[in-house]
Parts: sequence; C-alpha cells; structure tokens
Amino acid sequence: MKLAPRDIAAYMRAPDAASAGCLIFGDDAMRVALRRQELLKALLGDNAEEEMRLTRLAAADLRSDPAALIDAIKAVGFFPGPRAVYLEGATDGLAPVLAAALSEWQKGDAQIIATAARLTPKSALRKLFEDHKSARAAAIYDDPPSRAEIAALLAEAGLPDLPRAAMDDLEALARSLPPGDLRQMIAKLGLYKHGDATPVTAADIAAVAPLTREAELDDILHATAEAEASAIGPLLARLSGQGVAPVTLCIAALRHFRALHAAACHPGGAAAGLQAQRPPVFGPRRDRMLAQANRWGRDTLETAISLLVDTDLTLRSAQSAPQMALMERALIRLAMMPSKGRR
Repeated sequence: MKLAPRDIAAYMRAPDAASAGCLIFGDDAMRVALRRQELLKALLGDNAEEEMRLTRLAAADLRSDPAALIDAIKAVGFFPGPRAVYLEGATDGLAPVLAAALSEWQKGDAQIIATAARLTPKSALRKLFEDHKSARAAAIYDDPPSRAEIAALLAEAGLPDLPRAAMDDLEALARSLPPGDLRQMIAKLGLYKHGDATPVTAADIAAVAPLTREAELDDILHATAEAEASAIGPLLARLSGQGVAPVTLCIAALRHFRALHAAACHPGGAAAGLQAQRPPVFGPRRDRMLAQANRWGRDTLETAISLLVDTDLTLRSAQSAPQMALMERALIRLAMMPSKGRR
C-alpha cells in the first residue's frame, strides 16, 4: 500500500500494529532516518532494544544469508510486546528475499521495517511494498515540514501552544534548516522554556536557533551599520586575533549590507523584506536590522555595497598595503556614511 505524502507523518506517529511492515525511502538519508526512528518508537515503545524486540539486519548480511530475514520475523521473543526487524540499506537486489519474507509473514510475526535510498516508480522493491495488501511504502521527499509536523515536535518538547507570531517565525526557520537540526532546536527550545510559563517569543527562538554566522562578525557588522565607528577598532583586533581573514570579513559585510538593501527595496517595506530573507532573521537581530535598513535607505546602501565591492577587489589584488588596515578603513567609512547622507 502506498502512503500519500500527506498521510506519512500521521502514520509514523500511529502505525498499524497489524501491518506486515513498511518501506521508507528517499534522497535525504537524515529525513529517512528520522521517519524510521519515529515509526519504530511508535510501534515498539522506548525499551525495544533492551527487551530484544528489535532485530537489526544489514543489507550486506542478508545477501549472504537470505534466510536470516524469515528467521528473524518468525523468532519468538523472550519479552512480551510487538516486535520488528529493521533492514537498513535495502535495494532492488533484495526484492526477492523480501518478497519471500512477506509471503511467509503472518499475524503476530515481527514487522519488517526497511529503509532505502531513492527508488524509481519502476523499482521492484518499491512495487513489492506498494502492491502488498498489508505492507506500506512511504516516499520521503525533501519538502519543508508542515505546520502540523512542527506542532507535533513542539508538543513532544512540552510546548503545545505557541503564539501565532512565534509559530510563523519557527515555520520560516524550518524552511532553511535540515530536519535533524530543526528537531534538536525545538528540543532545545523546550528545555530553554522549562519552568517558564510566559509565551514563546521571537527572542526565545533566536536564542536557541543555530547560528548562521559567527557572533563576533555580527558584532562588528552591527557596529558598522549603527555608526559606532569607535567600536570597530577593538572588535577588528579581536577578530584578527582569532584568525579571521580580511576577505572573510569583507564577504560577511557584503552579505549583511545586501540583506539590508534587499529589505529596503522590498515593496512591502523593510519588515516584510527581512521576513522574506533566507535564512530568515529573528528576534532582536531582526529589530536591529530593521532599524538599520530604515536608517540607511536604498540609495545609501547601494553606495555602501559599491564601496565594499571595491574593497573586496582591492583585497584580492596584488597591492602591498596591509589588508586588515584596508578593511578597517572601509568599515569606518561605512560607519560614517549614513550621517553624511543626512546632511
């Protein structure tokens, strides 16, 4: 039986205990692994490994001993409860072995949970599970998680009710994070808010979200965009001591000012422009960048980007001037630019 994409999440959380098994396949090994973990936990509970109700088989071992799969699904466990056989790395070459096991499967036997990489619609393995009257086949695509899937992760982390604004931020962030990182971040958010009855805010999400750049780089970029020229020297010395190259700093500055320019040019306003960024901008950092975009304006930001492009070209050229000094001069000129533009 083929599971429709919209039904996969619900099935993994509440699988059919009377099914012969399930094939989970897809391009992204992490997404496949997360679905497999979710299915096995829902099917067997938390102590399946300790109670020897889960048998793991590798595809390579099954090729040399095809009967091992039938033996595993027919084995009688010492502990009561549902059992499963997990087959990792299944391929079309194992389709006859799995077909034999499914034909021998009877109610009360261990379920066969198999994972595989991408399988075409003509795949023998895929057709075997899709055509079987009891087994399931779930194709895992690289789509971002739905709001319902995010809500399920939040409920698991002890955060069943999020304000709409926080949920919107989390949904936008989910579109730019790998599924494993998203799951870890939501678990971290649950720990972060443990014992705190106040609603989850954008600042809470920003506090646990994976960093998209080094915090030290953020400090100097904010100082530059907020006209704090006196702070640039000490911050630059610290970055230099940490081994940050001037070209790396210039690239980060270009990325920052281009993000401000995109926000300033957005037809819906700077706030909408920042919301449309990928990866999205959250919490206090979003508030700072919104103020920066409004302060600079489109025309001044275009001048700033032109200055940074020229600096980048100079840093990559054969000139003999100290590179960090050139970068410091460019950042100070940028910090002084908005005030000049208002005169």
